[in-house]
Amino acid sequence: MNFTRWSARLPGTQRRAAARADGLPTALPSESSVPAARAERPNAEGTSVALAPAVDELPVREVLDRIPALVALVHGPEHRLAYVNDAYVTAFGVRPPGEPAREALPELAEIGLLPLLDQVLRSSKPRTVKSRKVPGGRSYTFTCTPVEVSATPEGGGVLIFAADVTDHAEAAERLRASERRQRETAVTLQRSLLPQELEEPDDLRVAATYHPGGTEAAVGGDWYDVITLGGGRTALVIGDVMGRGIRAAAVMGQLRTAVRAYARLDLPPHEVLQLLDGLAMEIDANQIATCVYAVHDPNEGRLVYASAGHLPILVRDESGTVHRADEPTGPPLGTGGWMHASGSVPLGPGSTAVLYTDGLVERRDADLDEGIASLEGALAGATGTPQVVCDRLVRSMGVTAEHDDDVAVLVLQHPARTGPDGDLFRNAALELLGGTEAAPRARAFASGVLTSWRFAPDLHDLGVLAASELVANSLQHGTPPMRLRLRRTDRRLIVEVTDGDDHLPRRRRAEPADESGRGIAIIATIASNWGSRRAPGGGKAVWCEFALPRTT
Repeated sequence: MNFTRWSARLPGTQRRAAARADGLPTALPSESSVPAARAERPNAEGTSVALAPAVDELPVREVLDRIPALVALVHGPEHRLAYVNDAYVTAFGVRPPGEPAREALPELAEIGLLPLLDQVLRSSKPRTVKSRKVPGGRSYTFTCTPVEVSATPEGGGVLIFAADVTDHAEAAERLRASERRQRETAVTLQRSLLPQELEEPDDLRVAATYHPGGTEAAVGGDWYDVITLGGGRTALVIGDVMGRGIRAAAVMGQLRTAVRAYARLDLPPHEVLQLLDGLAMEIDANQIATCVYAVHDPNEGRLVYASAGHLPILVRDESGTVHRADEPTGPPLGTGGWMHASGSVPLGPGSTAVLYTDGLVERRDADLDEGIASLEGALAGATGTPQVVCDRLVRSMGVTAEHDDDVAVLVLQHPARTGPDGDLFRNAALELLGGTEAAPRARAFASGVLTSWRFAPDLHDLGVLAASELVANSLQHGTPPMRLRLRRTDRRLIVEVTDGDDHLPRRRRAEPADESGRGIAIIATIASNWGSRRAPGGGKAVWCEFALPRTT
């Protein structure tokens, strides 16, 4: 085949140079053709003087043989080989001309380029595939351009041009490997900062799940936690640090640690968020986070919560109706200058609540409210244990391993206990009216209740002593109204006294001559745990716990 006789699909200058190299007359350019580029400049008389040979005079084959890129020309439906340049021969060895590309160019067949040659030949449009690794380990970007080969009966061919991009491909692979390592580090850090095992409250059953974003997305700062506060109360928290990567995970870890510390103060939810807001600004003024902090008190049958820009809690009641706790909510943590407020939603026996991050409900092609509505529908039909509910919600919301955002879900259930199981969860309360005569009445009440609950004598006596000391402390230092509450679960006995005074007691060392100051010390000695907190409506509660012996 005469290599230089390529069709009008070659640039005009190459076409004319090829024609002259063969001794053929140059075709007249069409109106739409591009004029030949010549290296000329005008002299002093205004005539042109050639400085170098024009592009028209450069032999095409000599140019292709000298360039470092790989060049091959095939023709016909079987893509029979017509030409390969020196660089192609150096890379893959001598290739027999006239043979179909499948036999003559096996390296192209291995990377799947032959179907692309068919497509280029049929469509007469050039195509490019980027960074394909060929046998031998080097990477090339292949551009396939249609040409007309007048010396063959088929007339059509494809010019294959391959640029070596091995350095770029290796750099890109190193970058991807670095990103994978960073993501694995962030995921490991994220998982290590999340609770390895959730605390198990007496009255609630809880489960949680965390799904990092897909492999193409950096891990975020989603977190959750369950914190037993004592006295039967439980704090639940879920949050999301804006941003991705190790930095977001590190900020998340600091916030989660701070939440646990603030929770030990047994403050109302809005005060905890207020403290977190200031801490978030100190950690990083440019990093914000959303958060919901909620407290469950089995005596109240409600979930008291505060939200900092987070998505609403969903609660399914015993009848299966799903409620959305929308208000109140404030701006995210780290914005500053906002006074958060607490709200509440019923969470009685038989109810299930779900706390979640935006990755569960937010989609690029749908409104956020639509995602929350879909989650409500999924929760209405999700039954079973908290872990089963968790898994069903994640599946129903379409979360997969390739999901583009982190997902954290926390499910809590307040079981409706009946029969023998219900006998293990009992409550009794006494309003403390009058003056000093309330103390013996409280001791008699506590003794009768603990006897009816069939506690062992030693635990009975400890419970009566604790009730006596707490009531005496309240009568001496507190103000009405006063109440004694006894509560038992399957794990512990709880004695609690409330009054109208805001001053919280503290344990101190009483001197021998002191007539008071020993009550809290006695409680701390005989009880498994004790504490105090301010009530939202004013006043305080002082409580202590006794662990029940495990039944075999």
